[in-house]
Amino acid sequence: MPRAALLSINARVEGARASAWEDPSLVQLWGPRFNVFVVALRDLALFSLGTLPDDVKGRRRAEELAARLHALLGGARMTYEEAGRALGVHPNSLRYAAATGTVLIRWEGARQPTVWTVPPPEVDPRDARHELARRYMHIYGPATPEAFARWAGIGPRHGVAAFEALRTSLTPVRTPVGDAWILARDEPTFRAAAGPVAPARLLPSGDAYLLLQGADRKLLVPDADRRRALWTPRVWPGGLLVEGEIVGTWRRANASMTLQPWRRLSPAERDAVAAEVQSMPLPGIEGRIVVRWDN
Repeated sequence: MPRAALLSINARVEGARASAWEDPSLVQLWGPRFNVFVVALRDLALFSLGTLPDDVKGRRRAEELAARLHALLGGARMTYEEAGRALGVHPNSLRYAAATGTVLIRWEGARQPTVWTVPPPEVDPRDARHELARRYMHIYGPATPEAFARWAGIGPRHGVAAFEALRTSLTPVRTPVGDAWILARDEPTFRAAAGPVAPARLLPSGDAYLLLQGADRKLLVPDADRRRALWTPRVWPGGLLVEGEIVGTWRRANASMTLQPWRRLSPAERDAVAAEVQSMPLPGIEGRIVVRWDN
């Protein structure tokens, strides 16, 4: 999501700047489950058409609303509240049109999203969904068709259908939380010995690494109390990684960062975390970030 995209990029790309999430190669849209995503422009069709409803009523609603929005804007940009009011619909309903791949947004979190339309992607929606399922498996596997359907916001049978289309490229596996699947081409990575990891990383709330549901969360955080601390009923905190292991959570208020480790960190580990905090490219923050340890 836009507010987290910058920090997600920073955790993975050396030298990321505060403007990284605004790079022309990236776009924002209402993607799976109508959440706001920042994705590569070349992947727009996957995260939009890949979620297009299969039922006639749902698809017609998306396509008709997209056509009305395109006619209203005529190449201009407008806040989603203004657009909704002009169309006589609740602004949130504009999210349905995004599944056509023709609606882009810009949202910084503090203000209303701005919306505009673009030409439709030249991709078959079925192909887009299959590739979206493949990407999901690569990032979230081991996984199940039902888990993919929940993540994508599509019906369970459509999740199963997507997996059936990928059947020849999947490998069944057994995990501590049940049977699942991985991409066959990813099996060597699962079997390979662990490589070097970063001393510390701070993943934001909503980061793909943390975006698990149900029993899958046990694979990442086996302890129930720690799972409740990371995946709270309200706004999730960020995840604190040390040497590749989730060891706590963090929250930020302006230039103050509060870290809650789940175990005692060594002086070297604390120094690595503090250095990572200071390297975060946070817009609007001047000077050093105040680090507070809550333990």
